[in-house]
Amino acid sequence: MGFLLKFSHTIDRFVSIFGKAGAWGLILMMLVIVADVLLRHWFVIGSTQLQELEWHFHGIVFLLGLGWAYSQNAHVRIELVSERLSPRAQAWIEVFGILLLLLPYVTALYLFSADYAAISLEYNEGSASPNGLPARYVIKYCIVLGVFLLGLSAISRLFKAIVYLFGPEVLAAQTPFKIAHQQEGAS
Repeated sequence: MGFLLKFSHTIDRFVSIFGKAGAWGLILMMLVIVADVLLRHWFVIGSTQLQELEWHFHGIVFLLGLGWAYSQNAHVRIELVSERLSPRAQAWIEVFGILLLLLPYVTALYLFSADYAAISLEYNEGSASPNGLPARYVIKYCIVLGVFLLGLSAISRLFKAIVYLFGPEVLAAQTPFKIAHQQEGAS
């Protein structure tokens, strides 16, 4: 069980590198937007490349942050039902949700997006606009990376739930379920 928890923490650290890079991408995106607005409104210079770059940065920020947010348990959840359940029931829901819903979805999305990006690379796809950005396949490979990071985060979260459910108290207290685990033991 200790190995699962250590591996889970290693995955979280790896995913957080990309998540933090995506967070810095917000600053780059803002700079591109400001440059685009200034050029269009003050200098009457429109740039298709800047507008496409805005969308690409937006996608990159989202895709790199998706797995990181899941690993940090920052996604919005419907708490109306789950908050009334015991911590063990919540962990079981997490396990079944990951195994039956999230991982199959991520696997399918990964396979389709990998083909999508590979075809784009094969054709050296660029923007549909004559003045747009070349190498559209780069952003499409970011889809593959984002889905991969979400899958890693799901595996990490699954390992933590397994440690909580089946591991010793000392290790279970190191999972995100630890507060509930300690409260459950106190009652």
